[in-house]
Amino acid sequence: MTDVDQTPSDGISANSPRPSDLVEHSRTGMGAPALQRAITDHLRYSIGRPAAALRPEHYYRALALAVRDRMQDRRVASTQTSLDLGRKVTCYLSAEFLMGPQLGNNLLNLRMEHAARTALAGMGQDLDEVLACEVEPGLGNGGLGRLAACYLDSLATLERPAIGYGIRYEFGIFDQEIHDGWQVEQTDNWLDSGNPWEIAKPDVSYLVKWGGYAEHYTDDAGSDRVRWVPGRLLKGVAYDTPVQGYGVNTCNVLTLWSARAVKSFALEAFNTGDYYKAVEDEVTSETVTKVLYPNDEPEAGKRLRLLQQYFFVSCSLQHVLHIMDDLADAGVRELPQRFALQLNDTHPSVAVAELMRLLVDERDLGWDEAWDITVATFGYTNHTLLPEALETWPLEMFAESLPRHLEIIYEINRRFLDEVRAAFPGDEDRVRRMSLIGEEGGKKVRMAHLATVGSHAINGVAALHSELLKESILKDFFELWPERFSNKTNGVTPRRFLALANPGLRELLDRTVGDGWLTDLKRLRGLEPFVDDHSFRQQWRDVKRGNKARLAKFLRGATGVELNPDWMFDVQVKRIHEYKRQHLNVLHIIALYHRLKQNPGMSIPQRAFIFGGKAAPGYFMAKRIIKLINAVGETVNADPEVNRFLKVAFVPNFSVKNAHLIYPAADLSEQISTAGKEASGTGNMKFMINGALTIGTLDGANVEMREEAGPENFFLFGLTVQEVEELKAKGYRPGDYIDTNDELRVVLDLIANGTFSHGDTEVFKPLVDNLRYDDPFLVCADYASYVACQDQVSAAWQDKDSWTRMSILNTARSGKFSSDRAIAEYCDDIWSVWPLTVTI
Repeated sequence: MTDVDQTPSDGISANSPRPSDLVEHSRTGMGAPALQRAITDHLRYSIGRPAAALRPEHYYRALALAVRDRMQDRRVASTQTSLDLGRKVTCYLSAEFLMGPQLGNNLLNLRMEHAARTALAGMGQDLDEVLACEVEPGLGNGGLGRLAACYLDSLATLERPAIGYGIRYEFGIFDQEIHDGWQVEQTDNWLDSGNPWEIAKPDVSYLVKWGGYAEHYTDDAGSDRVRWVPGRLLKGVAYDTPVQGYGVNTCNVLTLWSARAVKSFALEAFNTGDYYKAVEDEVTSETVTKVLYPNDEPEAGKRLRLLQQYFFVSCSLQHVLHIMDDLADAGVRELPQRFALQLNDTHPSVAVAELMRLLVDERDLGWDEAWDITVATFGYTNHTLLPEALETWPLEMFAESLPRHLEIIYEINRRFLDEVRAAFPGDEDRVRRMSLIGEEGGKKVRMAHLATVGSHAINGVAALHSELLKESILKDFFELWPERFSNKTNGVTPRRFLALANPGLRELLDRTVGDGWLTDLKRLRGLEPFVDDHSFRQQWRDVKRGNKARLAKFLRGATGVELNPDWMFDVQVKRIHEYKRQHLNVLHIIALYHRLKQNPGMSIPQRAFIFGGKAAPGYFMAKRIIKLINAVGETVNADPEVNRFLKVAFVPNFSVKNAHLIYPAADLSEQISTAGKEASGTGNMKFMINGALTIGTLDGANVEMREEAGPENFFLFGLTVQEVEELKAKGYRPGDYIDTNDELRVVLDLIANGTFSHGDTEVFKPLVDNLRYDDPFLVCADYASYVACQDQVSAAWQDKDSWTRMSILNTARSGKFSSDRAIAEYCDDIWSVWPLTVTI
């Protein structure tokens, strides 16, 4: 039957269909006419608003639903193809998925941008205005969650079957507001207006146990068995979001779990007047997936976070085993041949014990067979060298919460330590270091050790980070199993962070090297012959200036700070943390401020310093750093002797959405962490592909970025990892550096004496005292090198042609840092997941 629109609102008579209407179905058609009909249908049947009451946000929801229809066609075909051919599937387990706005990205990947713009224009709407209505789901804190999202994009684009598993947090990472220079956290109600991309799957639900005790008994065959008798039961319900690959039919899925009560309403309690009791179980259960990363300082917060991690892991593994049961030709013993389960950092590492429980207790497998399956199925990606980020759980809490899992972990540990003793006889200190149970400061379960022991492959996320893993926190494990370790340098998707975020540069790249770079970023090497082309350099500068003007307009509205697009845009946007050293950046700004105040006739290259990022709500020092940035900005921006050369702006509520404006506008990218602290970084890559030059230390992926771009196109400063270790070993005293650097001493004095805090000498005292007497991240040690390097940056900026050449070469040589490359390495080297062409 021909699909003909029956509503005349788009100017088409119901009795006189156009020829194209006879071809394209309103649910599946990729052209503008079919899409326009689909939007009209959803406005009427899904949203139910009369024409007079329609606003851009309604068109957003209608267009999103229409696009989702087209993705679902591909999603169903992708699933069916994978099942029919019995192909292996990657399951990416992550506590965070920072997906970003979906509509623009899905239109790009479906190659429907022009059709959407045309369809909306025919309805009197502007696509950009409609795109701006999307609320970003803040289901991640930063790089970890964004990396997971990039990897899902690449898996689909490379046609590798995959499922992402995570948590459907009702409230995401907080919305950040700045009040009087301080961060103020507001609730992120991202689901207030619904989420048109997800599809609720109430029939896909699993029971999750918690607390109680483990009961040992003998079964009818005389075998020793264990059953877990829980103190509490939860239900996890699946919500599926399709993930569309670029230019292919493959559409994978992100499955997020939402907690529900097993029995949500106690009618008896309600009828006797106890209304709170009637809904108590529902309220308590739904708390589990209420908020991303609850404050885990108090005991209750720690317990909730452990429950969140176990909850999503258990649901995910039960789902995987359910799929295995549905495969007629596959038993559970074939799990490693059908699924590759990747642990994204330590958060999902309890999965090792949970899979053992499901196989041994629920599926009656013997221990050795279950363990072989578990190790062959799991891979573990480590994302940090910071001890506080290597999760541990107090033994007593773990025992109360997951009693059966603690028994399993003890048994894993007993067998594992026997293996260690056999390999290193007499080395009991090594046994103590490698145990899954730590003894220091009270007994704790070491989750990174559990993930390492339970995985056949362990990887770091940059060449330097992977080497440091093998030399430091996982050294003992590397010496036992060197064959399990590899490096997989992170990457970012060029679709979102170049094509979508930087349409002007995308158009220039397409004209210059063709559009093949979207799926093969190394094709950008074709830009290199154009670096000496005067006309091309001018076009490059025009694109960059347009991006800077766009960001300046946004910042004027968001902060009130006026920025000149002709100035250098010096940008540092990332999580606020002492090791990332935003305060080192601020010390340089204060040094420039002091120079200008001391020499009123002095002239320096004009520079806008742009910051953005969130501090964890309980992170005292990070919040002080945000206050310092804003306080210095307030002083600098209001001083006519200084603001002719310097401006400072802090972007509130840094997110994927405003990152689309920030990365393309940067001239200089600040990647200034203490060497040895940043595992990789991905913001550094997003800046590089957009043509920003980097000032940075030899840390994380900076090392490889500098190798690719060429040392002459990278501003290097600071101590190396080896130098940092040597300095700390002999006893680091920041006062030695302050006493021998007059400018550093003056800069710290200016902060301490209240110059930037209206005379208040207490507000920044903790920050200054930390730098003067402790300085754990060697800010003072790297200060002189950093400021000298910034002087080189200023000199280079004054030669516009030379700077433009360096900018072009950074983009041209950024191909290695595509998430497509990273995912191909994971698929080929660890997961054995191969391309699967989907036809519809």
